[in-house]
Amino acid sequence: MIEASELTKVYETKKKRVIGVDNVSFKVGKGEIFGIVGYSGAGKSSLLRCINLLERPTSGTIRVDGIDLTRLGTRELRQARLKIGMIFQHFYLINQKTVFGNIAFALKAAGVRADQIPARVEELLELVGLSDKRNAYPAQLSGGQKQRVGIARALANKPSVLLCDEATSALDPTTTKSILALLKKLNEELGLTIVLITHEMAVVKEICHKMAIMQDGKIIEQGDVYDVFAAPKAPLTQEFIGDVVSFHIPEHTLRQFSGTIAKVIFKGSVAQQGIISDTLQQFSVKGNFLHGAIEYIGGRPLGIFIMELKGEPTAIQEAIAYIKQRSAEVEVIRDGLRAFS
Repeated sequence: MIEASELTKVYETKKKRVIGVDNVSFKVGKGEIFGIVGYSGAGKSSLLRCINLLERPTSGTIRVDGIDLTRLGTRELRQARLKIGMIFQHFYLINQKTVFGNIAFALKAAGVRADQIPARVEELLELVGLSDKRNAYPAQLSGGQKQRVGIARALANKPSVLLCDEATSALDPTTTKSILALLKKLNEELGLTIVLITHEMAVVKEICHKMAIMQDGKIIEQGDVYDVFAAPKAPLTQEFIGDVVSFHIPEHTLRQFSGTIAKVIFKGSVAQQGIISDTLQQFSVKGNFLHGAIEYIGGRPLGIFIMELKGEPTAIQEAIAYIKQRSAEVEVIRDGLRAFS
């Protein structure tokens, strides 16, 4: 559905040359929700705006539904953009118009016939849960309601792609959850392909299928959200995931335990099996849980536990081998035999 290839965006000023997007490539499949994560200045917004050519790339290509947007003329590009909706952090509603009027304005601007506009507006109000606010003005709406108007407006032309530029960062946690639930509903019911940028890993964890981490204009890691959470490779990715799923134990705390310290990762249905209890029953090893939990990433369980194993070295090795055989990953953080020697 969306394919970026070697995309680069350079900003030239009289004083300096800034690379906003640096040779970025990625693919988003039809009906996927793709999250782009990074700190401010990472190039997320520039990349998002390159997808619909609000920012024209300096080099590289961007294909949406098989069409290379970088090769289109002005008129063709305008038509192609009708199938790419976009919502923003700051809503950009017209204060002098009602909710109905804001949505109708988007339809009128797209050239929809006047006699078709009222029915389409009512349909969109129902879709985003604002039928009772049709005559309200933006000043009378909460932040979440304003964003719902923005979403309705972005859907006015029945797009196949929805771009979300920090769509929840100005909202409180409860409202954020409701907006994410709405986006997930639209993805499932309308088959919308969604690309969202955020600096909040919890947003990605909540609704995204795939993700990319950006730093200094580059994508430094990307893949299935579950796989990235289970085994983050780049230090920045580990930092982001640590904000949501933290399993770090301070060194001074570890010094209180003399046994072998291991991190055990269970993926999928394995996370819900009693592998640790089976292990402790079968081998002459005592276990002490130091930290851990089962997180649900896209509805799939991911269990991460840090535990101390005490016993004879051979028994501990056999226990670890057994856990690995049961489709779990084990990382020995500290070997009890060489602890702080």
